[in-house]
Amino acid sequence: MSDTHHLLVFGASYGSLLGLKCALAGHAVTLVCLPEEAKLINDEGAVVRMPIKGREGLVEINSRAAPGRLTASGTTGLDLGRFDLVALAMQEPQYRSPGVRELLAEVAQARLPCLSIMNMPPLPYLRRIPGVDADACRACYADPGVWDPFDPACLTLCSPDPQAFRPPGEKVNVLQVRLPTNFKAARFASDAHTAILRRLEADIDAVRLDTGSGRVEVPVKLRVHDSVFVPLAKWAMLIAGNYRCIGRDGMRSIRDAVHGDIGTARATYEWVVAVCERLGADRADLVPFDKYAAAAQGLASPSSAARALFGGAPAIERVDRLVQAIAAQVGMRSAVLDEIVGLVDARLEQNRKARA
Repeated sequence: MSDTHHLLVFGASYGSLLGLKCALAGHAVTLVCLPEEAKLINDEGAVVRMPIKGREGLVEINSRAAPGRLTASGTTGLDLGRFDLVALAMQEPQYRSPGVRELLAEVAQARLPCLSIMNMPPLPYLRRIPGVDADACRACYADPGVWDPFDPACLTLCSPDPQAFRPPGEKVNVLQVRLPTNFKAARFASDAHTAILRRLEADIDAVRLDTGSGRVEVPVKLRVHDSVFVPLAKWAMLIAGNYRCIGRDGMRSIRDAVHGDIGTARATYEWVVAVCERLGADRADLVPFDKYAAAAQGLASPSSAARALFGGAPAIERVDRLVQAIAAQVGMRSAVLDEIVGLVDARLEQNRKARA
């Protein structure tokens, strides 16, 4: 196995966080993004700002200072034979876009191992979860057909627990980390593919940043787990917090969605945990509500789903509908989730009519 892994990452916003972590660990990364983003990243680097324990304020890291190499590209002219691993870091509806759709199909045909860091698990991943009828979930996806060429054995899921955003008014090559938690990935079906993840996990763990006053660990690690259920820990957070930011006439912060009515948030969170347990998850694979609620205290902005909805988006990731559909398969239902799904459906319909 080569000393350096070559990663292809779909998406230069959230994808730049994983990309920078791998470049800091000495690996080569290509981000697939829009032309203006690619030019800026290639000219000035990808910039990530994050809190580091024991340091005041945010520490800014530029990919140009990384031991590895991070570049950016459009969707054409890529030699897929160069890549060892593909990371999927765009929002689920974006994979139906012209150019992206075709490149995704080429990746599937090449049988490259793909690590998804989307909130919405790619449809083939559902086939790896015992007891889930993936075909019955197709309507939850913006375009389920884009996932049909994939072999589930070549695809795994990583919970995008770290919270990050593009700061308003900044250039599009800048990402700011608000909650520096870890990426939690399930292993691949293949030992050889899983070995790539474990190598990245170890190399990212070993990174130390020279701050001028000593070398420090950099937060946001990659953690690889044997259980296919570990990345599903994000579902409870999304339903109890992110999607409950969405109101009939406006949105609220994740912090207010959780702590404005802590009883409803806890009950909703525990219901989603129970759905995962019914599927076969061990409670130890999931995150306790109190730990999530403590982290939510620092999330003073609405979720990206809420911002997109009230910004007029005609499509967003529908984890709300997916959890509702999978829960129904195991005979479970939540009135809170049903209300969320109704609110999102209505707002999307309004947004689509406004664009027509």
